[in-house]
Amino acid sequence: MIQERLRGLLAEAIGELRRDGVIPDGVTALAELQRPARPEHGDFSTNVALVLSGELQTPPRALADRIVQALPDADWVAKVTVAGPGFINFFLTHAWLQDTLRDIARLRERYGRWDSYDDVEDGRVQVEFVSANPTGPLHVGAGRNAAYGDALARLLEAAGHSVDREYYINDAGRQIDLFGRSLEARYLQALGREAELPADGYAGQYLVDLGAELAEARGDELVGHPEDIRAWGVERMLEGIQATLERFGVLFDTWFSEQVLHDTGKLTEALGRLQDAGVTYELEGAVWFRSTQFGDSRDRVLVRSDGRPTYLMSDTAYLIDKVERGFDHAVYVWGADHHGAVASLEAVRRALKLPIVVEILLYQLVNLYSGGEVVRMSKRTGEIVTLDELIDEVGADAARFTFLLRSLDGALDFDLDLVKAKSQENPVYYVQYAYARICSILRTGAERGIALGPIEEAPLAELVHESEQALARMLSEYPETVLVAARLRAPHRLTTYTRELAALFHAFYRDCRVISDDPQLTQARLWLAETTRQVLANALAVLGVSAPEKM
Repeated sequence: MIQERLRGLLAEAIGELRRDGVIPDGVTALAELQRPARPEHGDFSTNVALVLSGELQTPPRALADRIVQALPDADWVAKVTVAGPGFINFFLTHAWLQDTLRDIARLRERYGRWDSYDDVEDGRVQVEFVSANPTGPLHVGAGRNAAYGDALARLLEAAGHSVDREYYINDAGRQIDLFGRSLEARYLQALGREAELPADGYAGQYLVDLGAELAEARGDELVGHPEDIRAWGVERMLEGIQATLERFGVLFDTWFSEQVLHDTGKLTEALGRLQDAGVTYELEGAVWFRSTQFGDSRDRVLVRSDGRPTYLMSDTAYLIDKVERGFDHAVYVWGADHHGAVASLEAVRRALKLPIVVEILLYQLVNLYSGGEVVRMSKRTGEIVTLDELIDEVGADAARFTFLLRSLDGALDFDLDLVKAKSQENPVYYVQYAYARICSILRTGAERGIALGPIEEAPLAELVHESEQALARMLSEYPETVLVAARLRAPHRLTTYTRELAALFHAFYRDCRVISDDPQLTQARLWLAETTRQVLANALAVLGVSAPEKM
């Protein structure tokens, strides 16, 4: 990667200045490289001289001059200049872009994937996401969680992490009890018996259908057996959730049951550990956690006065279990409505001195639009737009890509009409069309007897047009984009990258005739198209979106 090569040159220069006594031992600075906004400022720029000057009390521009003088020669560097208060700007020859294309052709699917990087200190990383209660089908909001969690896991793997994906099944507690009682009522109604839904029960049509299904499958044999009814319903809900996620391209390594924590005494053990640590107390019959001692805004209840454990008690046992299973870093993807639990779980980790990093990522709501109107959804009232319905409407690719267009920090407006449109205004269509267009060009070449020769023999020096150079530069940025997106937990940076890459390819296709009467230029441009195809495929694979050869 060109950035690593440039960092290597800078490291050699700083090392020489250290040997000369210009930079004392113990004074260090990471050479951050950026692409300048204006081309006249070069291909890459670094502020390393400005950072070092602060520690050395040396004028940054003078230090930048010394660094430039100490840089070793490199035939792929055309010139290096110092600008402004002390920025070092690198102007590179076309040779490095040619090397980029050769790297892509050689590495193929591995281009942009890292075996490891300097910040990999996390060991085994677990990403726990979706984890919706098995009380109904997944709704559209869960789709954002699923798309993000899966893309993040893929991104972390591409950046060199060992990753496990886990779904935490909330199959214990009040909501499951309400679900079971609601299903029992619908089951009895399907048998022609009088029954009413509980006051806070689930009123969706799916439960009417589920009750009828149970009545047809088991007759009246489960009448008077509410626990069996609930267990049957939870199993059916989980089967539906798993099938929906598989349609969405999301697979989990582990499905972890909360009920197991109860059945195996893990909650009691977790409470005992907190009590032994001296961080609990009793008040009005409830057991409290002194979470304010560890940064929380208030103390939290662990066990209610009626003996029922709270979510935090279950979360504590679950976190301990993660440690016992050997995870070093636990990533949680939660809805923004869980923000109050973030500090509490971190307080538990600190109180028990658990050797695990806890990272909780919160996503905002999804606003679904159709025909310019907001589509309301509510599991409780039965007005629910399911993820299955969304996939039926727009397809898994379009849904995933759209969910990944924005940072988790803001609400996402999902316009059904735009996502279904086969136009350049539809982001996923625009990117996939670029890939399909490249495949069409390569097929046309093959039909005309123009095959890609070895890239080592390809006349890549012919690629001097501005559109060709811009496209090659964007291809060179893919590995760094993967790395930064992983560090920032930001898959949306990859969707942005694919859109920009597609735009540059469309501009290249407009400005440069790929297959022409010039065999040398044709061969070079075909290789530029092929390497673009490969990088698009790699990026879309990390996003979990397909790369269709025809559209």
